[in-house]
Amino acid sequence: MKNKHFLHISDYNSNELWEILELAKDVKKQFRAKKTNQFFKNKSLAMIFAKPSARTRVSFETGFEWMGGHALFLGPNDIGIGKRETIKDISRVFSRYNDIIMARLFDHQHIIELAEHSTIPIVNGLTDYNHPCQIMADIFTIWEHLDNIENIKIVYMGDGNNIVHSWLRLAMRLPIHFVCCCPKGYEPDKDTLNEAINANISKIEILNNPIKAVKDADVIYTDVWASMGQKEEAEAREKIFQPFQVNQGLMDATGKKTLFMHCLPAERNREVTDGVVEADYSIVFDQAENRMHVQNAIMIKLS
Repeated sequence: MKNKHFLHISDYNSNELWEILELAKDVKKQFRAKKTNQFFKNKSLAMIFAKPSARTRVSFETGFEWMGGHALFLGPNDIGIGKRETIKDISRVFSRYNDIIMARLFDHQHIIELAEHSTIPIVNGLTDYNHPCQIMADIFTIWEHLDNIENIKIVYMGDGNNIVHSWLRLAMRLPIHFVCCCPKGYEPDKDTLNEAINANISKIEILNNPIKAVKDADVIYTDVWASMGQKEEAEAREKIFQPFQVNQGLMDATGKKTLFMHCLPAERNREVTDGVVEADYSIVFDQAENRMHVQNAIMIKLS
């Protein structure tokens, strides 16, 4: 990989992204077959969590240790990134102890600064701005189920958040039809949206009508209405986002067989009904599993 870090999907060209997806397929086969993989033998991964997450910790820790390495968890009480110590100092010290750093942070600028001062690869496990590992796992999962990703229609229902920003950055590199259907005032970052449109690779739409948005969708995707750090807005958002709930009626409105996706954790019967999560067209647990395989592929490629 030409780029030393994995901070944004659009930092890589389409060929490099396909290399990651192809490698993830091979890594997944090895894991499923319970084959030994010692790629990271005698190497260590520092996992910095300003934002807690069960899936991110388990997928990175399990995946790295399966490949023979040691993963070290550092929670908010272990390391006050940007508070007790400057980010550039943390970056330089950890670079001398470890071989890779994965960071799941609030402020996106913090991961940029971490990467600027690091001599080892930095993997973005999530920031308030984007979530690149998740969307790489998502497109891998769609590829598994549809055998194709070119020009498929993916409709995201809800807030124009970090998930949407990473979908837009993927759309700058791989040709898809991406729709963000959100309440007015909850659109994604304008600069990212304009960059995705101007890349002229994918069809990008921002819509406010759920029924219109999902017509002919290959995939409907949603996320919680109030993310971590937005819980004080939860009550207000409940009313605003209610028309954007993914339920059976919305799934039927696509007019075709459509897959359902959610990055989890899901607040069932809020942004999505329990019936949709448990339906045979729901691939949310394939997504969750594939986080580990795609992240393993990313870390191998950066090493």
